[in-house]
Formats: sequence, C-alpha cells, structure tokens
Amino acid sequence: MSESTPLIAPKRGKEDDVPCLCSQRWLLAYVGWFGCIMLYAARTNLSVAIVCMVNNTDTNSTSSMSEHAEFYWSKGGQSGILSSYFYGYMVTQIPAGILANRYGGKYVMFIGMLIGSIASLLLPIGARTSIYLVYVLRVILGASEGVLFPSLQSMWGRWAPPLERTKLTAVCYSGTQFGNIATFAISGFLCIYGFDNGWGSIFYVTGGISLLWCGLWYITVASTPAQHPRITKRERNYIITSIGEKQQTFSTPWAALLKSPALWACLTAQMCSNWIIYTLLTNLPTFLKEVMDFDIAENGLLSSIPYVSQAVSGMLSGQVADYIRSRKYLSTTATRRIFQSISFLGAGACLIGTGFVGVEHRYITIVLLTIAMWFVGMASAGYLVNTIDFAPRYAGILFGIINAAATVPGMVAPLVVGALTPNKTQEEWRNVFYVCAGFCVLGTLVFGTQARGELQPWAVDQVEVDVGEGNEAGDVSVRALDTKDTFDKKAISETSNQL
Repeated sequence: MSESTPLIAPKRGKEDDVPCLCSQRWLLAYVGWFGCIMLYAARTNLSVAIVCMVNNTDTNSTSSMSEHAEFYWSKGGQSGILSSYFYGYMVTQIPAGILANRYGGKYVMFIGMLIGSIASLLLPIGARTSIYLVYVLRVILGASEGVLFPSLQSMWGRWAPPLERTKLTAVCYSGTQFGNIATFAISGFLCIYGFDNGWGSIFYVTGGISLLWCGLWYITVASTPAQHPRITKRERNYIITSIGEKQQTFSTPWAALLKSPALWACLTAQMCSNWIIYTLLTNLPTFLKEVMDFDIAENGLLSSIPYVSQAVSGMLSGQVADYIRSRKYLSTTATRRIFQSISFLGAGACLIGTGFVGVEHRYITIVLLTIAMWFVGMASAGYLVNTIDFAPRYAGILFGIINAAATVPGMVAPLVVGALTPNKTQEEWRNVFYVCAGFCVLGTLVFGTQARGELQPWAVDQVEVDVGEGNEAGDVSVRALDTKDTFDKKAISETSNQL
C-alpha cells in the first residue's frame, strides 16, 4: 500500500460482529474495576483503623474499640499520617503517565500495585516500631498506587473503541466507589472481631487481596490489543481499525499539549469535582455526627449510601452517553459538556440544600447527599473520560498531569473544613457547602465552554492501516508514517462511518 493510499476499514457484516461483554476489552474493564477497589481500600482503610489503633486519652470511652488501642498519637500526628498518602500519590502521577505511554500501562501498574500491596502488609509492623515508619510506608503506598489511573487511562487510549469509551471507563472506574463502600463496612467489623488485635487484620486482608490481584492483572491483560496473546483476531482488528493502534513511540508535543484548552478544561473540572469528593470523603461522618446527631452504628452505614448512588449513576451515565453519541443525537463535545454541567449544577444545588436541613429532618440530609453524589457520578460521561476523546495517544500523560493537580484538594479541603467549623454548628457547615457549590459553578463555566470531545490536531495519530485479504475478518496491520506524511482526515471520517 502506498503512503498516499487512504485509510480504509474492513467491511463488517453480521457474521463479523465483535463480542462485547466476554471480550478482552471488557475483561480489562472488570479487572481494572477490581484494581480500583483495591486502590481505594488501601487509601481509606487507615481512616477506619486509626479509630481502633489510637487511645484517645481525652475521652472516657470504654468502648470495645478502645480495648484494641495500642498507640498514643497526637491529633496532629494522626492528621499527618492520614495526609501523607497524598504527598506520595501526587509525585508519581506525571512520571507514571510517561512510563505507561512508553513501556505499557500493564507493567507500570503491576509494579506500582505490587509495591503498594507490600507496603500495606508491612504497616502493622511499622506502626509498632515507630510512627515515623508509618509516615514512610504511607508515602510509599501513595507513590506506588499513584500509577493506577495514569496507567489505566493510557491503556484505555489503546483499548477503548470511540463509541464504547464512556461505558468501558465508567464500569472500570466505578470500582473507586465500591472500594469506599467495602472499606467502611468491612474495616469496622475487622476492628472489633479481626485478628492481630483487630486493626492489624485490616491491613493484612487488604494487602493480601491486593497482592492476589496483582497476579490476576499480570496474567489476564496486555498493554495493547496487538500484544494480547488470547484476543481473537476479529476483536483485535475491530479495535485497531477503530482507534489506529500504534507500533512506534512518538515524542510528546509538550508545548501544544500544555497550551490546549481541552487539557485545562479537564484539569479545572477534576479539581472542582475532587474538592467536593474529598470534602465529603474526609468529613461526611463528622458532619453526620456533629450536626445531624447520628450515632456511630448508623453513621458508617449512612456514610456509604451516597457512594452506592455515585457508583450506579456512573455506570448508567456511561451507557446513556455512548447511546446518545452512537445515535448521533449529540456530538462528543456537546455530550461531555452537558453531562458535566448537569453533574456540577445538580450536586451544588443539593449540597446547598443540605446545609439548611435541621436535625429534626436529618434523614432528608441523607437523601440530599445521596442525590448530590448521583450527580457527581455523572462525571463518568464528562471530564473523567475526556482525555481519551481528544488525545488517546497521550491519555496517560494527560491524566497524570490532571490527577497530580487534582490531588491538591485532598490535602487542602479538610483544612478548610476545619477552619470553617471551629464551633461545629450547622451555620458553619453551611459555609462548607457554599464553598463546594462555588467550585461547582467554576467547573461548569470552564468545562462547559472550553471542553473538547474531538481529536485535537496535535494528538493526531499518523498511521496507515493495511487490510489483508487472507481471512474473513480482515487482517489489520498498522505502520507509523514519517512526519513528512500528511494525515487524511477525510479518510478517518470515512473509516468511522464504516465501523
């Protein structure tokens, strides 16, 4: 095939239909979903375990939890331990995206999660040795598990066909909410009834399961469809002709990338969304106790309900968004902007309403928070998948940049909440929700006007697809063009129409 030959996709009839739910791309979504559960289990397990670990000498508690307490750490020390994870997590975001783009997301993620599993298993030993070892292990845990999202995003840029991107990533990333739900539920039980004085079993169980997951990940997935040993030829050809698989690594166009409005729209949206998520993740139990007067037994269960709502919303939104795009009711740009704008405005309105509910109607608070997290979940059809739309080749690097910046709210939001609620009154908490609503408005204005859903010129894949005649599905090979070759946009459009 000459270099001037247009890009052509193989014709596909009913006999060439590609499997969906049992395919290798969906297997990647399932295993990635489990990996997200393990990431959030490791991230949040200490938040529960520390209640059992530390003897609060400023209280007269004689509960079963205090019987398991071994340490006399100050409040400042406890806060430092809980935040140390994010310092490590932030550092590895961009390097992970670069490494995943060059060497493959499978291996970067495997090594990172393997180190994180070992760090989690060692934490009980470290805690009984020195508080400083706990700091070190939590930083290592954050740094090692910081590779997960950039690696996954890089892999989805090579695995997710354009009209399946939202649903695949929505299912995969919904594991984060299930990780929160499972950790809150199981860790509290292990604190009281687990082995190694209760709290120690939390880290052994989560670390051990994470270690087993690493083995599952290594043997079931591949960084690209072309490298997968068990993928069918039909599915491989379908993905390659949909996306344009690359066999050559190109230099990253850093200047164009950093000037792109699409990048800054995603970065702003994720920072605003993370402010809401981290505010509720770290302070929702406190709000329900201090203002709504829920007891401890109710608190754990009620704190998890909004995350169930977020998980279900995320998966449904992914299905609906891809249906709208496949039917061409809306462009990808319009779909991303509308879903994310509804997400922000709906969540902001519900959070403001939460601040005005009195303790006598406290269950309405749970309803409003659950609806708010439903709106937050709609981000799975908004910014969360957007980097794969406009720059699939550099999705891992882009997500690394975005997620590194978006880690800042995880460190700052709890401090702001503490400063705004010195007296623990409802009026003070109302200001916390006003701040969250303000970030919702900011995210709507920026992402709703600057987001892009189409492939950006600087992220174009200069590839040529050869379609063989020797088999019924068409044998596809891809050759990277020289930089002097031009990119035939018309041919790409024709290819998309044929798929």
